[in-house]
Amino acid sequence: MARIRTIKPEAFSSESLAAVSITAERTFFGLLTQADDHGRFRDQSAVIAGLLWSLRPEHGPIEVEDDLTQLAGNELICRYEGEDGKRYLHIVTFSKHQKVNRPSGVRHPNCPYHDGGRVPLTSPLAQGGLREASVHHQAPAPELARTPHAASANLISAGQDGFTEPSVQRQGEVREPAPSPHGPDLGPRIMDLGSPLGGASAPTPSQTVTAQQMVGEYAAACGKLPPESVLGHVGREIKKLLREGIAPEHVRAGVERMRVKSLHPGLLPSLVNEAMNPPQATAGARRAPQPYTNPVDAEAAYGGQL
Repeated sequence: MARIRTIKPEAFSSESLAAVSITAERTFFGLLTQADDHGRFRDQSAVIAGLLWSLRPEHGPIEVEDDLTQLAGNELICRYEGEDGKRYLHIVTFSKHQKVNRPSGVRHPNCPYHDGGRVPLTSPLAQGGLREASVHHQAPAPELARTPHAASANLISAGQDGFTEPSVQRQGEVREPAPSPHGPDLGPRIMDLGSPLGGASAPTPSQTVTAQQMVGEYAAACGKLPPESVLGHVGREIKKLLREGIAPEHVRAGVERMRVKSLHPGLLPSLVNEAMNPPQATAGARRAPQPYTNPVDAEAAYGGQL
C-alpha cells in the first residue's frame, strides 16, 4: 500500500539524482511511496511499472528495469536476493531522509549489504542489466575517451545482458558465491502478458543482436566518441526498431547511412525504411532526350516536301 513520504528540496539539486535520467528519477520518487517503513520493496520491474507508470503505457517493464539499473549503478538503491530466493531492492538513504513515526514490522528481508554489514565490490546486482543509451552514464576514463573503439565496449545502452562477479575471500572467511544477476522479472506467471503489470516470470528469449551492440558498432566506426546525448538518442531509436521486429541487418544499414551522412538520429527510422525498401525505377519512366541531328539525306527523310 502506498504511503505518504517526504521529498526534500535538496533532492532537486542532488548530484546522484542528476546522474540518472528523468524517468529514473521519477521511478525513484515513486519507490519512496511504495517501499515499506524500512525502505525495502520487491524488485519486480513489471509490478513497479504497473504501480508507478500505469497511465504511461510507453514506459513499461523494460524501461523500468533500465531505471532500476541506473539507480543501482549510482548507489541510490541496492538490489539483492533474499534467503527465499526472491529479488528485493533497498533505498539506500531511506532512513536518513524519511522519518517514520510508527514503523510497521519487517515485511521484506534485510539488505545483506547495508543491514547485514557485507560490503560488495560494486553495487550488488547493479551490473545485472545494461543501461540504455538514453541513460546518463559515468564519464569514460581519459584513455578510453581518446580511443573510441575501446570506449564503445563500455557504452551504456539498451539491453539486458549480465555478468557474474566473484566474491572476495578474506582471511579466515568462508568463500560465498557472488550474487548472481537476474534478467528483468516480469511478474507472476498467472498474469496476462498484456496486462500493465507484466506477464510470466520466465526468462526472456535471448536476442542475437542487441541495441547495445549496435550502439557500440556505431561509436567504434566514428572517428571520435560521439556526445552522450547522441549515443542516447541512437540507442533509443535502435531499441524501438528492434522491438518492432525489424531485421538487425536493416537497422544496421540505416545506422551506417546515418553515420556516413552525419544525419540526426531522429531520421534513423526513415533511413532503415530506405534500406528495407530501396527506390526502384518505374516501368513508365521517361527516356533521356536525344539530341537532334540533321538527316544525311534530307529529301528521303522528308519525302521531297521541302
